[in-house]
Amino acid sequence: MVSFIVFFYYRGKYIIVWANRILVFRLGEGKLIGVGVGPGDSELLTLKAVKIIKDVPVICAPRSSRNKPSRALSIIKDILASRDNYRLIEPVFPMTRDIKELERHWDEAAKLVADELEKGYDVAFVTLGDPSLYSTFSYLQERIEDLGFEVEMVPGVTSFTGCAASASMTLVEGDEILVVVPRVDERLKEIISYVDTCIIMKSPKSGSEIEDIIGDDPREKKIVSIQNCSMKDETIREGFMRNGNYLSTTIIKFRK
Repeated sequence: MVSFIVFFYYRGKYIIVWANRILVFRLGEGKLIGVGVGPGDSELLTLKAVKIIKDVPVICAPRSSRNKPSRALSIIKDILASRDNYRLIEPVFPMTRDIKELERHWDEAAKLVADELEKGYDVAFVTLGDPSLYSTFSYLQERIEDLGFEVEMVPGVTSFTGCAASASMTLVEGDEILVVVPRVDERLKEIISYVDTCIIMKSPKSGSEIEDIIGDDPREKKIVSIQNCSMKDETIREGFMRNGNYLSTTIIKFRK
């Protein structure tokens, strides 16, 4: 079977059609960089993250509503205070499960970023933790890549490793198995018996359901909950944190 490659230029884009795939490229334009800024303490920023935040002309810092400041932006505020030559865009990514509303906001954010990239400006999208782990960056990345722009990711300290450090806990060792759960549902019941350590992100949202599931496991266990990891108002508590906020994580370490 013979495969044909078709290459052409259209409206500022280089387009390749090959093996039933369409690849879109742009040359001489800006790049989107997803920058993980860690769990909260600015001293946990990586050297690469600091360099990019100091250098890029545009910072994109999403917020959950127009009335709430960006937590990721607060982590890098001291770096930005030493700059006067950057532009800030703050798209709203609301805390809702309405997929149509979310997609509308993601599309709006992609347009804001694409406008900057088309002008040749690199854009740093700052996100809590790491951009590859439960980050809103992924929704923007998909849209920007579909438009043919280059995308880069800069890893950051994850929230749950930051929590483990705050609690002085070793998460796993040897051949132990770790599971990270963004939300408690029936799937956790099936896998809990196979793991040695379980991380529950945003744990207060799970309510009593998480306590029931973990309580049904006969093994001894150490349970620690951390809220606002590495921030000034960090709270560490043994057991579950029932009235914690969005930035609460529970670590369950099962004992053999």
